[in-house]
Amino acid sequence: DIIIDERAATTVVLVSGGYPEDYKKGKDIIGLEKIDESIAFHAGAELKDGTIVTSGGRVMAITSYGKTYQEAIKKSYQNIEKLHFDKMNYRKDIGFDL
Repeated sequence: DIIIDERAATTVVLVSGGYPEDYKKGKDIIGLEKIDESIAFHAGAELKDGTIVTSGGRVMAITSYGKTYQEAIKKSYQNIEKLHFDKMNYRKDIGFDL
């Protein structure tokens, strides 16, 4: 059986400064424990000496659900504001055409 989730879902990707060109690795990712109502999918991140650090250009994707796309994207951006790593970058216009 196929189960269809009626909620809207949105994702915003956090990238390392300089991506897709030259970028630095090993930057501490701060604030992950503060994320709520969103999922952080790690891509270019790794655990090093007990700390999660950047290890690639596309560091992580923050995905959220909501009753509408606007509600879901708002949750993603609210949780992104809780995160930090040196030269963190992301598009700030995702979902605004909805």
